[in-house]
Amino acid sequence: MRLAIPRHPAARRARTTLLAALTAALTALPLAVAAPAGAAPRAADRLGGDWAPFARCPVDAPAMLAADGEETIATCISSVSPGGSITLGRTTARTGANDLQFGVVHNTTTGTSTVVPPEGGAIVGAPTEIPGGLLGLMCPGSIPVVTEICRLLTDNTLNRVTATVESAGTPSHFDLAAGLSTGRPIVSLPVRIRLQNPFLGSQCFIGSAADPIVLRPRNTTAPAFAVQRFRGDGTRDDEGDMLRFALTGNTQGDSTFAVPRARGCGVLGVLNGAIDLKTGLPSPAGRNNLVLNDAATYSGGLTAPGMYLPDAGKQLARFRHSAVLP
Repeated sequence: MRLAIPRHPAARRARTTLLAALTAALTALPLAVAAPAGAAPRAADRLGGDWAPFARCPVDAPAMLAADGEETIATCISSVSPGGSITLGRTTARTGANDLQFGVVHNTTTGTSTVVPPEGGAIVGAPTEIPGGLLGLMCPGSIPVVTEICRLLTDNTLNRVTATVESAGTPSHFDLAAGLSTGRPIVSLPVRIRLQNPFLGSQCFIGSAADPIVLRPRNTTAPAFAVQRFRGDGTRDDEGDMLRFALTGNTQGDSTFAVPRARGCGVLGVLNGAIDLKTGLPSPAGRNNLVLNDAATYSGGLTAPGMYLPDAGKQLARFRHSAVLP
């Protein structure tokens, strides 16, 4: 059955107020974790207008499609930063651009919320270079194989090390209300860092699914806040069926996370110890730091619970697909 909702301006204002209250309430609650989809990662679609930040929102996931807009509410979340810095033990590096996206399904009956990650993981990070390369990561070294590698590192290609932040699990404890303030964790984000170099191989990681680095970024400066309405295809419209909260222009950071040992570096992990020794791993909480500059966090969904009963989740997916650019 489809519920008819009056289009009177006062009714619209009431629905917007109701959704804002529900969003603040649901994001402050503990989150259950939905298992990631088993499908292979695919390239994100390009979306038009105000849908643009949600290119990887998992609107087609069963949990999102099942949202009815009354008992369950589906929302898309996006948080991006063009760059910053990360300190792991004794090593500090610039971070590449990162793109964090996931869906949230809130059950209004039980008061619980579930994070739904997109295919391929919630975070996509751009690779960045480690200052000093392998020379900075593990030279000099007392292990014979390390000493020999250090002697060979006159070629910049052999010395160059790239680091990429990857998902190592499903985000949890997302709190949009924390995004409006400073000092409160916005999300718990399990990640690993892939180090790549001809000597290190392609399976050299700091952190893993079993022992991740758990980042809990929070605002260190206050964001600008805006409420934006748009049509299902992404076109900005004060009478549109979609609502987006935008929190932009601020700095986020975290200094509470611990960092585990390196794993899988070199043949049979022979270079793990050299990286740990030079970098200072494992490194306990309080000795590491993350800074994300010019952060932008968006939360988007239908303007009101109950607008499209019983298929609010399916309507959200239809709107998202209508915004795909050729």
